[in-house]
Amino acid sequence: MNKASKVAASIAALGLIYSPALGAQNGAQNHAPPSEVLALYDIATAPSAARIQSDIQTLVDFGTRHTLSETASSTRGIGAARRWIFAEFERISKDCGGCLEVIYVSDTISGENRIPEPTEVVNVLAIQKGTLDANRYVMMSGDIDSRVTDPLDGTSDSPGANDNASGMAGVLEAARVLSKQKYAGSIIYAGLSGEEQGLFGGEIVAAHALEQGWEIKAVLNNDMISNITGIDGVTDNSTARVFSEGTRANETQAEARTRRFTGGEVDSPSRNLARYVKTMADQYMTNLNVMMVYRLDRFGRGGHHRPFNQVGIPGVRIMETHEYYDRQHQDLRTENGVVYGDTMDGVDADYAAKLTALNALTMAGIAGAPPFPAMVEASGAVKASATLKWQKPEGKAGENLMGYRVHWRLTTAPEWTHSRYVGDVSEYTFTNLVIDNYFFGVSAVAKDGSQTPIVFPGAAGRF
Repeated sequence: MNKASKVAASIAALGLIYSPALGAQNGAQNHAPPSEVLALYDIATAPSAARIQSDIQTLVDFGTRHTLSETASSTRGIGAARRWIFAEFERISKDCGGCLEVIYVSDTISGENRIPEPTEVVNVLAIQKGTLDANRYVMMSGDIDSRVTDPLDGTSDSPGANDNASGMAGVLEAARVLSKQKYAGSIIYAGLSGEEQGLFGGEIVAAHALEQGWEIKAVLNNDMISNITGIDGVTDNSTARVFSEGTRANETQAEARTRRFTGGEVDSPSRNLARYVKTMADQYMTNLNVMMVYRLDRFGRGGHHRPFNQVGIPGVRIMETHEYYDRQHQDLRTENGVVYGDTMDGVDADYAAKLTALNALTMAGIAGAPPFPAMVEASGAVKASATLKWQKPEGKAGENLMGYRVHWRLTTAPEWTHSRYVGDVSEYTFTNLVIDNYFFGVSAVAKDGSQTPIVFPGAAGRF
């Protein structure tokens, strides 16, 4: 065997090279899709800090957006705020030729600690339908409501500039940016209410999605995305946190038992969605580092992605890295020289524009991708090589599919480290990679290079 043949044989033994025999076995193609989607670089710089600043100011100017606040006034309270958001979505839709369907999704809540009397919790959704796979959705959400120290105080001024007019303004700006394009899958831009009273808006929309049969593959919850200076004394405008749960909240006992023996404790769809967000930032953005936090939310606290996680819809929280607690849930006041309250002077619109771009990139990538690999399963116990199998889409939904990329990493690695494109197949064998030693996954790739998040095998990783 000559030197070149020895090198090829050594690499092939690791399952890393294409050969005619291996290609025939796995159906590999002799060319790969683009490694990047050039249009996403434009999206990374498209959000306007000035527009976001203006939208935050408009929301602050409603005085209070508390869930229990005034609803009849045209200038004050949550009723005025949600009608303005609805009108703004309609204005964006007019600019794109009616590409958004704007709706209210609501329910009446009562008898709760923070909603003692019957109160209509109203969410505002703008839906941008996909061209090929319209029932597959990715969603970005922000919260409409605000609060002060007393969670039942619906009358005092509660500007909620950072928490969470910033997230809501980011949603509006993402709609302005992405509505100019068309995607295979659908996008939901959501303003959720009742977050401060118990995450009721998300619970209502999650139930509505299930009732309508919507296949929401990813929820990006944005809660506080404009503050760069923390109570810890750190000022940082180049890092964002992404929180994600490690295991699916709704897995059955049988699924949990299987996971115990096959793995998946850190590979829920939400966790792999978080990894996808980081990958998009690393590829398409400059001066923004994503800190993945392997936790559902901040310690002992909650956010509006949780009601979606609860019913099996993958979701993550995207937010600032250094919080300033004197500006959260506080009456407007000064005590002992300390200023309390969530006002405009705590807003950094340039930073909010960065995090908005991160969301827009993620949504464009997922909406532009083919259908996610379905029913992914792994096998290979007591064998030299591991095998992945999955189901391919049928019909119009998969018209933009080029093929699949398989991924693997050591079980201790926090992120995916290795991958290769294997073509338009539904099975792949990792030659001489023993299943005991690695985690495996698969993603679907579009003809333009758009790619889904990585799907971990079994119920543990299923989107």
